[in-house]
Amino acid sequence: MRTKIAIQGIIGSFHHQVAQEYFGNDIEVDECLSFEELVDSVLSGKSNQAVMAIENSIAGPIIPNYALIDKNNLHIVGEHYLDIHQNLMALKGQKIEDIQEVHSHPMALLQCMEFLKKHPNIKLVEDKDTAETARRIHEKQLKGIAAIASKTASEMYDLEILAPEIQTINNNMTRFVIINKEEKFVEEDEINRASIKFELDHKRGSLAAVLNVMSDCKLNLTKIQSLPKIETPWKYSFFVDVTFDKYEDYAKAKSLLEIMAEYFKVLGEYKNTKP
Repeated sequence: MRTKIAIQGIIGSFHHQVAQEYFGNDIEVDECLSFEELVDSVLSGKSNQAVMAIENSIAGPIIPNYALIDKNNLHIVGEHYLDIHQNLMALKGQKIEDIQEVHSHPMALLQCMEFLKKHPNIKLVEDKDTAETARRIHEKQLKGIAAIASKTASEMYDLEILAPEIQTINNNMTRFVIINKEEKFVEEDEINRASIKFELDHKRGSLAAVLNVMSDCKLNLTKIQSLPKIETPWKYSFFVDVTFDKYEDYAKAKSLLEIMAEYFKVLGEYKNTKP
């Protein structure tokens, strides 16, 4: 029985590409048009694991996804980085001058904004998924509408690339995490990255003290993001990613943070694969 992986989007999307690169081609995918649907697929057992975009080198972290992982007590068990190459595509035989609207995922539109600014006559329309937009243009034979998606999507849905590589910054990379319903055992000597969440007492110096502990324990803080606690005004949760050379350094920091924080939670401990 093949492993079933939940992806946000459809076949031909960047999530699909990551699933194949991480798990291999011999997988079955569950196409989900929202991250909430993706989480439900894992929680219900419909899928074994899921691929979820978590941050982009241009647009930054996707904080609602950290919140989804936390809220549903899912576990980050791995990560994968993907170079993102965005292309403008439409039905064959058209030119850019013929395009009235560009449909794509909000993140894709944001990543290509410098190119899109050069065509102010084209209306930008946010959509759920890059590849799904390409498929819809093909299935409904929509003229005057273009998609921003991968080269694979253009090939799968028989669209012509009107402008290749239109991302604003060539070194455009998205980090994806692999999420699981259960914790996955990883040897300590292979773990050199962790995603954690903590809440602190609202007083001067509390965050600085935590950051000092991380520094003293030789942790490299790669991301920190605060998210307000809706039920408690002016109180924040902090989502943090750290890397480290020795697991014992991280274990020491973790034991100290569990004492210092009002609330502490590990979202995942796994292998750092940053290129």
